Amino acid sequence: MARKFPHLFSPFMLGNLRLKNRIVSTAHGTYMPVNGLQTQQIAEYQQERAQGGAGLIILEAASTHPTGIGAGRYAVAHTDDCIPGYRAVIEAIHAEGVPVLVQLYHPGRDDIAGGTSDGTVAPIWSASAVRCEANQLMPRAMSVALIAEIVASYGEAARRLMQAGADGIEISAHHGHLVSQFMDPRTNLRTDRYGGPFENRFRLLREIIETVRAAIGPDKVLGVRLPSDEMSAVGLTHADALKEAAAVAALEEVDFIHVTPGSCATLDGLVHVAPSMAFAAGYAEAQFASLRRVIGKPMLATGRINDPQVAEALLAGNGADLVGMTRALICDPAMPAKAEAGLTEDIRYCVGCNQACIGHGKKGGFVTCIQRPETGRVAEFSIKPAARPQRVLVAGGGPAGMKAAVTAARRGHRVVLCEARPRLGGNIRLAERLPGRSEFGGVATNLIAEIARLGVEVRLNTVVTRDLVLRERTGVIVVATGALPARPVFPGDDDPAVLHGWDLLESPVRLGKSVLIADSTLDWVGVGLAERLARSGHEVRLCALGFNPGDNLPGTTKGHALGVLHGLGVRVDPLMRLGGFQDGTAYFEHAINGSVVEFAGVDNLVLSHGGASDTRLEDELEGLALPMLVAGDALCARSVEEAVLEGARAGMAA
Repeated sequence: MARKFPHLFSPFMLGNLRLKNRIVSTAHGTYMPVNGLQTQQIAEYQQERAQGGAGLIILEAASTHPTGIGAGRYAVAHTDDCIPGYRAVIEAIHAEGVPVLVQLYHPGRDDIAGGTSDGTVAPIWSASAVRCEANQLMPRAMSVALIAEIVASYGEAARRLMQAGADGIEISAHHGHLVSQFMDPRTNLRTDRYGGPFENRFRLLREIIETVRAAIGPDKVLGVRLPSDEMSAVGLTHADALKEAAAVAALEEVDFIHVTPGSCATLDGLVHVAPSMAFAAGYAEAQFASLRRVIGKPMLATGRINDPQVAEALLAGNGADLVGMTRALICDPAMPAKAEAGLTEDIRYCVGCNQACIGHGKKGGFVTCIQRPETGRVAEFSIKPAARPQRVLVAGGGPAGMKAAVTAARRGHRVVLCEARPRLGGNIRLAERLPGRSEFGGVATNLIAEIARLGVEVRLNTVVTRDLVLRERTGVIVVATGALPARPVFPGDDDPAVLHGWDLLESPVRLGKSVLIADSTLDWVGVGLAERLARSGHEVRLCALGFNPGDNLPGTTKGHALGVLHGLGVRVDPLMRLGGFQDGTAYFEHAINGSVVEFAGVDNLVLSHGGASDTRLEDELEGLALPMLVAGDALCARSVEEAVLEGARAGMAA
């Protein structure tokens, strides 16, 4: 069956390392370190990827110098204190027969720059004093003495990681971090030997490469991660990337080159650091193919390669030798083993939502997945057979109910899943109807496939009642009935021209030319409806009860959504609190200063107001002597991430 992916599952020699396949879990922030040091949680997390069949694991970027540390949940390698933790993580991966590299970097002015654990902003450093667009911080230009100190710190960090048992090092020179800041003439205004012509701007990277190679010796693997194109109007271009890649490839110290799009330093580049579902799978393939032609060494490519079919096509087309599939492995660590066995229908495919992986970075959480809350929570979700299998009735076939059914069935319970509608999915079915969000339906598709494999009995068009619960001789009931549209009360709320956003997604509604959206949730619904209506020819105004529409979305996806709305001519008004609607005029007040704002000539007012928990079944079952677990929006209306997590926990508790 592996012949379905002959390139993906062929072995590969990377330096003196034999990789069993071409799938790489690339360096990515797990947000799991404590005081910068590796933890047992990280060991369990990475071991899952090794057990699932990844050919190579590159551990997250570790700062080499105190000027680039950031807050405590970012990895460091600037102190000997890091060695024991790294040794434990590396040994856990090696136990599964998978090689391990560690990425070394310095953020310079961007990404974690300035971050501290006490909330203050630390001094930040770069090639020159040029403000970072993405975090608005102004760095201080590095002295030549500090540059020498940082170059030396890469070698010292590499030695520590060799003591910890790493098989090699990857040097970060991508995503707008320090090395890229030296490479870019926009951010490097120096007039000394590190600035000016290409050779001088390249000097820092060359010195780091030489220092690391000297530290690790000739037999360990050394790679460099470079931009394929920073995808920014004010960043390194693909032409710049070609020149830099050729220069790195000419260095005998380097064993492989890793290329990827995007930049953490600019707002337009940021959306490509972890491309969302708004971008087609494998969309950077042309960049990779172009770079492959100038790189005469093994090349690893990363950029929205979310399934084995896309990976196989890239490898077959000579667009890369190895493929980074990090988010795919977060979503399903066993993806490689399943694909190699030909069980592609069993793979839980990443949908590129970015909510719980990179999206957790700004929320203070660790990396996990909205579809697979087990990621990062290995100990909590270690499945053990139920001590006393029983009949579990799940009311509601949305994400919480489906995940509860799957988890309970995996533990050996006899599960009946009842859904009042004719199909499973809940509000996922509404979300997938928004522009650029059709892939989100994969969350439901993946869960439905798991339900079928586990033999869960599914009853559609079935409303759960107290009588049904009693007739079924239920041992445990999981109430996952979701939410109902939340309809705010205001003067004119009963006007036929006033609609809830969910109503528009449920069924076609004829709207007038001018549509105003009152968005109080700042999630996908407001920006998604605005885009959908604008593309349909409506004049759209989006009034947000907050500083910006989409503020509750991951930054890497929000930026793209706002850019699309601007391009479509959608008018956006922040800090607008809805007050009323009468005769085609919508009345708002400014949420800060209280001034009245009127918008006349509105044909339809659309409410993006989210949902409120449907507690009807819970109320009906009150007093029944039966264990009852409530999960997802039925407990409290939030996002799919919380619904799936609570469904999993309900299945574990059943």
